[in-house]
Amino acid sequence: MFHFLLLALVLSAAAQLFGHTVEDLAVPNVVVRHGAQAQFKVAIGPRPPFKPMPASSPRDRECAVKGGTADDSAAIREAIKSCDGGGRVVFAKGTKYTIGKALDLTKLKNIDLDIQGTITFSSDKSYWSSAAFKHGFQDATSYFQLGGTDVNVYGGGTIDGNGGIWGGQGKRPILFAIVGMNGGQIADVTMKDSPQWFNIIKDSQNVVYSNIKIQGKNHNTDGWDTLKSSNIVIQNSRIDNGDDCVSFKPGSIDIVVQGLVCSGSHGISVGSLGQYKGQNDIVENIYVYNTTMSNASNGARIKTWAGHGTMNGVGSGGGGSGRVDNITFEKFHVSGVDSAIMITQCYGEKDAAKCKADPSKVSISNVLMKDFTGSSKGKVGSIECSAPGSCKNIRLEGIKVSGGKMSCSGVKVAGC
Repeated sequence: MFHFLLLALVLSAAAQLFGHTVEDLAVPNVVVRHGAQAQFKVAIGPRPPFKPMPASSPRDRECAVKGGTADDSAAIREAIKSCDGGGRVVFAKGTKYTIGKALDLTKLKNIDLDIQGTITFSSDKSYWSSAAFKHGFQDATSYFQLGGTDVNVYGGGTIDGNGGIWGGQGKRPILFAIVGMNGGQIADVTMKDSPQWFNIIKDSQNVVYSNIKIQGKNHNTDGWDTLKSSNIVIQNSRIDNGDDCVSFKPGSIDIVVQGLVCSGSHGISVGSLGQYKGQNDIVENIYVYNTTMSNASNGARIKTWAGHGTMNGVGSGGGGSGRVDNITFEKFHVSGVDSAIMITQCYGEKDAAKCKADPSKVSISNVLMKDFTGSSKGKVGSIECSAPGSCKNIRLEGIKVSGGKMSCSGVKVAGC
């Protein structure tokens, strides 16, 4: 008994010397150290968010994940559990971490994920097709979901979606899903080879993305999709992908996008909206500033479905209602795009007569396209409204894009 107590005292003293407790030592593949951690903060600018962002609190401990196994899911879960409520989880530089199980990381509080190494996902397509988290919109699923209050992700490392194994087929997971987050900063991370969209921001508010590098041209690889979220900032990032650079889905309100360099995409898009009959889609207060768009189908676009159900090359849908209001695209430089500007209320319906006969139930108002420069290989752009009065106060100012014409139908637009 005496020897056992003596050993316990020695272990306790040694643990305190090295900054952790005996209890911490029992956690497999996780090392916990106590002590003050630096407070993380992303500088937002030049345009401010629509509302002030909440400050992140200081952290008081560090949880290091060892990694390097065939499946590090359990260790990652334990590290996050150990550091939730005021800690920083570290994924070490030079280490590869493999996630083989769907991780529900929502309802966290005051925690940082410091990703210095590489996180990837297992090649078990059958498992991910059934176990990935479902988001109730356009069959979207994700490898994991992250949410809570005051959650930060940073570190200079890489999140690799292992998208090559999917071949553009099946119900492919989104790489990075923010769900139910209030106060969060995601910065200084590379995201590569997502099987589907790179990011979804759902049911969240007060979230900043900064200095994100996106690489991957698999089918339908949107950079960001915002859904039922508000007061979001996406800034100062480089995106080389195969679909929308950013897409504002239903319920996207008070969003600032600035300082993006997009290549190979379909543009920065409002919508598509009105896809689902009986659903009222609202997107308002969107400010997109200082964007460079190259080798893309579009620069800035707004797309709403016609008033009736259709099915063609872009999918099926139509007949939903809603509104698009107070949208600004300012300071765009385009090159190698098919069109710099595209606004349509006939998305999904190529027959203009059918669209006019059953026009879109999603109104578009108070849209400003300002200070566009560069060149188009097709046309400067087009504005197509499906019924008189369904589009209001659309303005074009300082559009200096060469390579074609600007066409407008169904609405009067100065300079068109």
